[in-house]
Amino acid sequence: MLFIKKLIESIKDKNSVICMGLDPRLESEAYIPKFLIDQYDNPNDVIFEFNKRLIDIAGELIPIIKPNIAFYEKYEALNALKNTIKYAHKKDLLVLLDSKRNDIGSTSEAYAYSNFEVYGADACTINAYFGIDGVKPFLKFKDRGTFILVKTSNPSSKEFQDLFSARLDINEISDLRLENFPKSTKFKRNYINITELVEKWGENLSQFHNYHNLGVVVGATYPKELKMIRKIVKKSFILIPGFGAQGATAKDVKYGFDKNGLGSIVNSSRGIIYAYAHKKEYPPEKFDKAAKKKIQQMNLLINKEVNL
Repeated sequence: MLFIKKLIESIKDKNSVICMGLDPRLESEAYIPKFLIDQYDNPNDVIFEFNKRLIDIAGELIPIIKPNIAFYEKYEALNALKNTIKYAHKKDLLVLLDSKRNDIGSTSEAYAYSNFEVYGADACTINAYFGIDGVKPFLKFKDRGTFILVKTSNPSSKEFQDLFSARLDINEISDLRLENFPKSTKFKRNYINITELVEKWGENLSQFHNYHNLGVVVGATYPKELKMIRKIVKKSFILIPGFGAQGATAKDVKYGFDKNGLGSIVNSSRGIIYAYAHKKEYPPEKFDKAAKKKIQQMNLLINKEVNL
């Protein structure tokens, strides 16, 4: 079954577009509670137990989770990642592996195989800087989802993503100074150029409810850009990170959705899984209860804005 079909059906069934990011941290202000760290000797066990309790409360409330592979690599806890993905599937949750992998053809094939076959993810994030050569290996997994970075939520994304560029045949221009460019040259920001490529790359993909498996990543911290990108990639789901801890609100994400409340999933990581440490309403031992309340609040706020 297509990833996008599973996702849309789960969104409708659970009346939620929330994606819970599972980013384990063992040594920061907001982190896995100390009582769990003290209970187990191995980071794999600590992280898996933490994730398990969160998945148990989220399974009926949201359609999908998003573990970021960087944190599991940091703690040498890839077994925890694999077990988390298996456990999430048992609890009727889809898994989007946030790995941002990509490279030239053969290496990209290895990355795609690793994401989908070794870890068993239903979808993953990738960087399309290599062009279609690095994207094709992921698209060969026709039942899985791929989300391409377009406009990321971090402040410095503008250093490259907001620059203007143009598609030119440089063989026809002997002097590449700007004044020698054809008057018809159209300059677009880089994030618009990559968005248009994604729209092109997805032209022949199988669809469900007018959406296909090739999605994009657009930060909730850039609502104006999100609105423009939504108009271009009409058949792509949008992964929207940046909600909550990074400052974005429900009103910021509404531009990613269609009139039926579909078209995007909204990710929150720290805001959900470390909710116990933010408002101090729950003790560390009830971190899962704090996460549940946060998800319920997010569902109410976002569903009201997107008419789900």
